[in-house]
Amino acid sequence: MIAQEPADLVLPNARVPVSMIARLDMFGGARDQDCVHGDLLIRNGRAERLVPTGPTGGSPWVVLPKLTECHVHLDKCYTISRLNGVRGGLQTAIAAQAADRVHWTHRDIRSRAMRGLDELISSGCGSVRSHVDWGRDDSPNAPSLAWSILGEMAQERSDCVTLQLAPLIDVEQIADPAVADAIAREIAAVGGALGVFVLDQADRRRGVRHAFAAADKHGLALDFHVDEGLADKLDGLEIIADLAIETGFKGPVLCGHACNLMNLDPEALKRLTEKLLRSNIFVASLPATNLFLQGRADGTPDRRGVTRIHELCAAGVPVVVGTDNVQDAFCPLGRHDPRQSLALAVLAAHLDPPFGTHFPMITTSARKALGLAPKHIDGAAIGDLVMYGAASTSDLLAGVSPPVRISAAFQGELA
Repeated sequence: MIAQEPADLVLPNARVPVSMIARLDMFGGARDQDCVHGDLLIRNGRAERLVPTGPTGGSPWVVLPKLTECHVHLDKCYTISRLNGVRGGLQTAIAAQAADRVHWTHRDIRSRAMRGLDELISSGCGSVRSHVDWGRDDSPNAPSLAWSILGEMAQERSDCVTLQLAPLIDVEQIADPAVADAIAREIAAVGGALGVFVLDQADRRRGVRHAFAAADKHGLALDFHVDEGLADKLDGLEIIADLAIETGFKGPVLCGHACNLMNLDPEALKRLTEKLLRSNIFVASLPATNLFLQGRADGTPDRRGVTRIHELCAAGVPVVVGTDNVQDAFCPLGRHDPRQSLALAVLAAHLDPPFGTHFPMITTSARKALGLAPKHIDGAAIGDLVMYGAASTSDLLAGVSPPVRISAAFQGELA
């Protein structure tokens, strides 16, 4: 790397996606499709701006803020090898994963979850939200063993990743306001988010209402698994939007899945997206698991399981992308890497180039969905940035090059 001034470091031949820059007019660089190109000037440990590329050139790099994984299940990952070839949809996967819990010892959970978390870190993640099954056999409203283990892991890895935890609670479980309040108090003690599973339960509206009340009382973000199916008349997302508007809830609300938006006609979809916009709800598309579980019938499926990314984005509803399940009953393949998840969303939902416009779904917008301040390139500490050996955003999304910490590129020069 070239030191142009005593306090400066320069990363040559860098491309920064325009979508990752807060003040494009102040950042400099030559426009190159969906990026700006130049030598990245580092001053006082922070990315300042791009300056004209020097004569030495060098290998090309694409620079991003650290990635954000908005939705995973670290307690379930890497169990597929002992599940004897699970076949079927969502309910089959739920039953198979529940049966596997006989193996969930402290050692088993920690080994699998740590493998997943370390994989997220090595993929370039700086922030992660993991859902965790809640309750024990003898006490369904108490924290699970996995909850305590992942809480310990969050502390152990806090120097390199922010790990948020969200319990996975059936919405009817919190139809009792006292239960909702008690669980929310437990979650608030560790800085988690209140996570709720909403499908077609009879008492879903009451449970969602108590979720909002408990989250508001204890200062929690909300995270819903909602309408994870293609059946007609699933209405969980609309219930959540209605109650967010009615209560005036201010905390972030993230709704994952929302598969059945594919069933809505244009007018019904327009009405619902208007409610989502008013309620400031984020929607998470989770393509890997939804493609695998949804639309199952005899033969090849003819319906995609992804939600309506194009229509939501066009309406101004913020959409993010998550990995969801990795090598478990819900998704037998995959790895913990938001870049791979975004690439799959591109293929499944026909998200066209330029790909840099979609990167907020796994960076700045994803952080907002988790209630975290977005981090852009300009002004970012170099510890909050990663770079990829790539000449374009297409190269980066193809996943050929692993992420490299920018601080590692200046080894010896930052001492």
